[in-house]
Amino acid sequence: MTVLTTSVPERSLLLYHPFVRVAVAGISFAALMAAPSFLPAYFVEIGFKLLLYIVLAEAWNLLAGYCGLVSLGSSSFFGLGAYLTVGLLNHTDSGIGLALAASALVAMALALVMSRGLFRLRGLYFTVGTLALAEALRLLVVNVPWFGGASGLFVSADLPEIAELFRDAALLLVVTSLVMTLATGSRFSVLLRAVRDDEDAASQVGVRAFRVKLAALMVASALIAIAGGLQAIKLGAIEPYGSFGLQWSVDPLAIVIIGGLGMRFGAIVGAIFFVAVGELLAEYPELHVAITGVILIILIRCAPRGLCGLLETALRRAGLTKVASS
Repeated sequence: MTVLTTSVPERSLLLYHPFVRVAVAGISFAALMAAPSFLPAYFVEIGFKLLLYIVLAEAWNLLAGYCGLVSLGSSSFFGLGAYLTVGLLNHTDSGIGLALAASALVAMALALVMSRGLFRLRGLYFTVGTLALAEALRLLVVNVPWFGGASGLFVSADLPEIAELFRDAALLLVVTSLVMTLATGSRFSVLLRAVRDDEDAASQVGVRAFRVKLAALMVASALIAIAGGLQAIKLGAIEPYGSFGLQWSVDPLAIVIIGGLGMRFGAIVGAIFFVAVGELLAEYPELHVAITGVILIILIRCAPRGLCGLLETALRRAGLTKVASS
């Protein structure tokens, strides 16, 4: 049973009041939407990248952190969203919003089709299966001339300014946050954790494990596909080795481990840290990879709950957060 220690100052409980949380979320959203109006173009570019990485990491955290589906197939849905968005913009009169929505629906359909085969796999075999899906889609795009082959495609429609794309990414982040709040703060969260901790035991007590995993996979696929579509619009061009690149699978994994696997704010904290380190070492990409690897090893060995876990421990010792006792 979750209780509060008697040492918790009463004023700190205001942080957990729903009205305070809604107010903080509203102010944060307003600040995000206004940011492109006064920030230099460089910081708007970095902010767009940060927003996309948070969305990707949240989707991966939903799969691996809450449902136990350790996937390396994020790049498959990212590339699918990029190609579908560009195709719809080039060959139809659909706007960006409709193209992104259609990409999300197709990604969910692909997740539904592939789920029965992927969910037969467990653990490492599931991870390899998702990696194979991304590679299969990349080879399909390379070898089918409709997709422009290895050279890719250019966006022929008029492209929006980076400020508008930043606001679109901010809206996507709001949708992602709402989805994650519903998924992790409701009865569905209990089902996710039950499947993650012991799928067979959960099934024996009546949990429909397949449906729980399918829901998580379809939601994550839709969010990743929209992020891929926004990235394609920003670049104005797509090619298979970039859109289906392994980085779109590995970077969200690294971000979540750094921030905190299965932690509500792990994706946000991890993405800020990851992007900041990347920008500081932008002129030394090899050093960035090496430092990120060292940080991952240290965190996995010494702090498996990531930076959020360390922060939570520090706040608990300071008497500023809830503690659990039984």
